Amino acid sequence: MNARIALLGFSIECNRWAPVATLRDFETRCLLRGADIVADARAASPSALGEMPGFVTTMDAAGPWSPCPIMLAMAEPNGPVDQAVFDGFMAEWRAGLEALRGACDGVYAVLHGAGLTTGLSDPEAALQALVREILGDVPFICGYDLHGNISAENVALNDAFVGYRTNPHVDMRPRGAEAAQLMLRMLAGERFVRAHRRLPIMAPTVSMLTAQGPYAEVINLGQARAAETPSIANVSVMGGFAYGDTPFNGMTIVVTGTEPQAAETLADELAQACWERRGRFVARLTAIPDALAMLAASPLPLAFADVADNPGGGGSGNTMEILRAFHAAGVQAAAFGCIIDAELAAEAHGLGVGATFTARFNRGGGDAFSKPFVAEAVVRALSDGQVTGRRGLYGGVAMNLGATAWLQIGGIAVVVISNRAQCADPAFFEHLGIDLTAMRAVVVKSRGHFRAGFDELFPHEQVVEVDGPGLTSPIFQRFDWKHIPRPMLPLDAEAFWP
Repeated sequence: MNARIALLGFSIECNRWAPVATLRDFETRCLLRGADIVADARAASPSALGEMPGFVTTMDAAGPWSPCPIMLAMAEPNGPVDQAVFDGFMAEWRAGLEALRGACDGVYAVLHGAGLTTGLSDPEAALQALVREILGDVPFICGYDLHGNISAENVALNDAFVGYRTNPHVDMRPRGAEAAQLMLRMLAGERFVRAHRRLPIMAPTVSMLTAQGPYAEVINLGQARAAETPSIANVSVMGGFAYGDTPFNGMTIVVTGTEPQAAETLADELAQACWERRGRFVARLTAIPDALAMLAASPLPLAFADVADNPGGGGSGNTMEILRAFHAAGVQAAAFGCIIDAELAAEAHGLGVGATFTARFNRGGGDAFSKPFVAEAVVRALSDGQVTGRRGLYGGVAMNLGATAWLQIGGIAVVVISNRAQCADPAFFEHLGIDLTAMRAVVVKSRGHFRAGFDELFPHEQVVEVDGPGLTSPIFQRFDWKHIPRPMLPLDAEAFWP
């Protein structure tokens, strides 16, 4: 058909309490314009996460088409995006869409669902509304992270809603491919409806794994029902992102299909299944002293997740409490990654490999959790931080960690990076020459995505989620919520769903 399909995207997970995200956050991670979007999607190691590559390569395989790429803006999780930056993005999207007015057969948008700006709680809806304003009723398909906080507008303003199904996220490329298949169906004349349910359940991130647990059970139920019901085109069970603190926080079901009643019935069934499991969406963490005791007693190596300081959820990536405790306890054969401290990494690069010096972490301050830590260190290895992920979330993705250093502090190999990234891939250690198979303990600043990268070394039974301080603590009572609808579980026992 040689259909002309507009390609665009805005993907960032925003923590209401984290520092404001700037243009550099997008430039460092993935800011592509025009033909570069398609070239990147077709590359062996794209800089974009898998949705756009999955969509583009599936459309390529289906036959002739005309991609009309505008702009794709992706950043590592951070705080709300500076409004002026988002306004600049909107101006670029508007110009690109105006150029396609009356000559566009469909639109695919890579979104996240947990975006914020300093002036908007739902920037995704603003972009969706812009598409509708300019292009009208063309087939419009949007992809979402399962951590999206989904508003009614997010559902109403597109024709087919495609959310991730895996957490850790390893299905972005298949979801992009699925969006392409739905686009092809719409180009052939099919039309879809959506059913939407939101529940007063704000699940802690550590309770939303999809390999096992209550969230996995609901997702699996939805996929089973979709397989049984030909009219159901997509089932998305959206866990949400608590730290967005929006008026539409809460677990959300979105069912896309061709028959309204079937979609509504399935949405009700899945919402009820979530509600029946509401008491299981809880955080069970291990105190730092108990984590040290577990390591001392374990015959097997252990992975420790610093879930409260996850840069993948807006954490600063520089809290020191776990490193301080492990160092004070004299832990040996341990690796710790990654501390975000550009000043310290630059100092290590200036000193060179082999230098011994006093490493001063967080000398420039930061948020309330960015406490200083001082220790004698040896510079063991340096890199420019250009890494291609090996497994899981970042598998095959070109990453830019910035100036990176391996500092050996006693028995602990500490990876210090300059750009924001959660430690979700073994390559972040391995490219420096750190042998993880020789370690008794590996500590990662990541909430859950590390599980898909490190599972070859640490199965579920060898993972310990540690209770430390930080902007992504799954203990919600530690936050001053201002925008979420109340009552809300687990904060309010009186929350109900009819």
